Amino acid sequence: MIELWHSKDSRSLRALWTLEELGLDYRLHVLPFPPRLHDPDFTQINPLGTVPYFTDGVTRMTESAAIVHYLTQRHGAGTLAVAPEDPDYGDWLNWMYHADATLTFPQTLVLRYGRFEPVERRQKQVVEDYTQWFFSRLKLVNARLDGAEYLCAGRFTAADIAVGYALYLADVIGLGAHLKPQTRAWLERITARPAFARANAHGTSFAE
Repeated sequence: MIELWHSKDSRSLRALWTLEELGLDYRLHVLPFPPRLHDPDFTQINPLGTVPYFTDGVTRMTESAAIVHYLTQRHGAGTLAVAPEDPDYGDWLNWMYHADATLTFPQTLVLRYGRFEPVERRQKQVVEDYTQWFFSRLKLVNARLDGAEYLCAGRFTAADIAVGYALYLADVIGLGAHLKPQTRAWLERITARPAFARANAHGTSFAE
C-alpha cells in the first residue's frame, strides 16, 4: 500500500496530485502545517518532520519532485513521463527539478520570514528580496508558455504538476497577481483538471 503524509498547500500536493492523476490506491495522512510543530510525534515516522513523506513497500521518500518522478516511472506506465529515448526527455527532467530547486526554494523563504516566524523574527527585506528572486526565475516558464499549451512534449506531463504546484503556491501566498497572462492561463488550465480538485480537497490551508 502506498502511503502519503500530506499538509494542504505544501509541497506534498505534488505527490498527491500525481497519485490522483494516475488513479492509484493509497492511504493518506493529513497533518496541519508545519507538522513538526503541530504533531511532534510525526518525527518518529519522518525524523525530518517535513511533508511529503511517502512510502511504497520498502521505499521511503521525502522529496516532492523525486516522488513525482518515482510514481511516473514505477506506477505511471509512461502516461505522465517522457521516455529516455524521446528528444524531450532532458527538457522534461530539467523542468521536474527546476520546479523545486529554482522555483519553490525562494517561496519557502518568503513564507518563513513573512508568515511562520514569530513577529519579532520576521524579515521584510528577505521577503522582498526572495519575492523578486522568484519572479526573476519565472523567465523560463514565461518564455516556454508563450505559445505553448504545456511545458514539454506537447502534452500534460509530470513536469506540469511539479512546476504547476510552485505557481499554485504563488497564488496561496499572494504573489499570483503578478503572473504573466500566458502563465496564468496555463495554471488555470492545469488546476481545472479533476485530479487536482480531488487532491486539493484534503486539509486546511496554512493561509487560513
